[in-house]
Amino acid sequence: MANFLLEIGLEEMPAQLVTPAINQLVERAADFMKDNRLQYGEIKPFSTPRRLAVLISDVADKADDLTKEVKGPAKKAAFDKEGNYSRAAQGFARGQGLTTDDITFKEFKGNEYIFVTKFEAGKPAAEVLAGMKDVITSMTFTTTMKWSRHTFEYIRPIRWIVALLDDVVVPLEVLDVKSGRQTRGHRFLGQSVDIANATDYVDDLAKVYVQAAADERKANIVSQIDALASENGWHVEKDDDLLEEVNNIVEYPTAFVGKFDPEYLELPDEVLITSMREHQRFFHVVDENGSLLPYFVSVRNGNAEHLDNVIAGNEKVLVARLEDAKFFYHEDQKHDIAFYNDKLNVVSFHAKLGSVASHTQRVKALAAIIGSRVALTDEQQQQLARAAEIYKFDLMTGMVGEFDELQGVMGEKYALIFGEEAPVAQAIREHYMPISADGELPASQLGKVLALADKLDSLLTFFAGDMMPSGSNDPYALRRAASGVVNILHDNEWDLPIDAILTDLISEINAEESHFGLPEDVAANLGNVVNDVVSFLTDRVVKALQSQKVRYDIINAVTTGELTDTTQMFKSAVALSAHIDDDNFREGVESLTRVMRLTTKNPTDATVDSALFENTAESQLYAEASLLEGAEFTTDELLKALLGLQPAIAAYFDETMVMVDDEAVKQNRLASLQSVSNQANKVANFMALDVKSN
Repeated sequence: MANFLLEIGLEEMPAQLVTPAINQLVERAADFMKDNRLQYGEIKPFSTPRRLAVLISDVADKADDLTKEVKGPAKKAAFDKEGNYSRAAQGFARGQGLTTDDITFKEFKGNEYIFVTKFEAGKPAAEVLAGMKDVITSMTFTTTMKWSRHTFEYIRPIRWIVALLDDVVVPLEVLDVKSGRQTRGHRFLGQSVDIANATDYVDDLAKVYVQAAADERKANIVSQIDALASENGWHVEKDDDLLEEVNNIVEYPTAFVGKFDPEYLELPDEVLITSMREHQRFFHVVDENGSLLPYFVSVRNGNAEHLDNVIAGNEKVLVARLEDAKFFYHEDQKHDIAFYNDKLNVVSFHAKLGSVASHTQRVKALAAIIGSRVALTDEQQQQLARAAEIYKFDLMTGMVGEFDELQGVMGEKYALIFGEEAPVAQAIREHYMPISADGELPASQLGKVLALADKLDSLLTFFAGDMMPSGSNDPYALRRAASGVVNILHDNEWDLPIDAILTDLISEINAEESHFGLPEDVAANLGNVVNDVVSFLTDRVVKALQSQKVRYDIINAVTTGELTDTTQMFKSAVALSAHIDDDNFREGVESLTRVMRLTTKNPTDATVDSALFENTAESQLYAEASLLEGAEFTTDELLKALLGLQPAIAAYFDETMVMVDDEAVKQNRLASLQSVSNQANKVANFMALDVKSN
């Protein structure tokens, strides 16, 4: 057994890419070892801004031998007219590194085929590991660059490679960089150092001021921050994302405290925190009551020498940011909301879609439509209308112009300062939510409705302007908007018919001579893309259910049928998943599938006439199906009731021929079965379920 070290030395990587990169390297290294049949114990990752490394322990001396039986052409193609092996047989054997002497014949699924038994001796570990070059070069990144005269792209230029099997260098080469045993220490405190043995990696780097293990480095940072907090009686807010980012920009962390003038505490906390966290990567400090204090904690990439100079420099930079914020905060309050809102008329929402002001007009109309469907009170509708009129005004303020992360946040702050009602101000902030696929959702009713209206108008108009996402390209973040719509609806269990809501909006747009700022061609195309928008939202449901590990056939069943309500899709998926192991599930689904296939192939608009029934089974099935119509069922209850129709459906088909010559009787029977299909379609497309293994 041996240990193998691979280190890729790089120029400083962007902090947000370090963790995904090292995770990818671990995954690719594991796949490489498996594909090459080289047994090992575990893979330990190491990463800093300048290196990605793995230490693979307990590597076998050689790869496992491989004995593999390979099937070739059918026996009838194995010989030519003279009885000699055919070219096909010779080529097959040669392709496996063997000769025709190694050919045998075996039966496979009723026919005889050529078979050969292929043996491949395992290669020595060092020879196998030289192939790690392919692991390095096959890695992919969202951000890449070229360097020197190379056309090869990578996350950052590769400066050195360490490849050691215990104490022996494993030779591999990427571009003009050859592997060796020399790594580099901290850019300013350390120097290059030779790694004598793979297991010396961590200790040797520690001597040159590099803490290579990211998890240990993060724990060190947390420990230092906690010590400073304890020493001063503070609480330091250790935001997880910020902690991850800071950890990925340092190799030798030293935490320190800085301060700023308490006069800046007059600014909203969000302004101060954004200035510290987003722009300077500082952790903010609060007292035991959660009130912000005029201090911050930061982490230096280096030791404690000359730390006073570092603190002074960081304080100076922060004060400059806070001075800007203070100036804008006071300047913005010299004007009213109408002043800023009026400026939206000359700000483009998109060149094809008019101004931001026209976007807010459409959103106001759409918010009213949605508000009426979720039973907002008259007072809430009035507040919603006001919020929709002004919810983008803060984009024109100096503060948001300087700190764009505060859009919505400053809208709420300024709205309250200017005398708006609290629910209106809250909705202004919440309309951006969620800002990520699994982000926080709006808490207020007004915020939820305004967020839905804003996102749905964007989806509808961008689709009508022929600007749908394609592949991974989504410049207008429409997938995120769609996920937001789906998540808000699902979280609130709002059964909203999106197609009907958008159709109502389109009617209002077409009734306006100005089309709410939309060009004629875009306005004319709105009705053509409603189904596309609904399908796009359904795609987001598919992604969400996949992330929840829902069975593929259940996902297909709830998203490929007649359901357009995304909330109902989730409810149906939950119900199907809960009952898929029930004793009557398979037979029930098979019966419903038989009905749905028949009615899908033979649609009818006939009305059921019980006088045309010719047997008891017809009457019984229709009577049981009729009980489902108009009844108030939960999805789970309706599913159980549908599965319970199985005996009646079985009896129906035993006693009834549907496709008879008498057209009136045939249509009546199809209409009767259609009543069953109509109820089944409220739950799922049962034809998509795979119940063979149930």
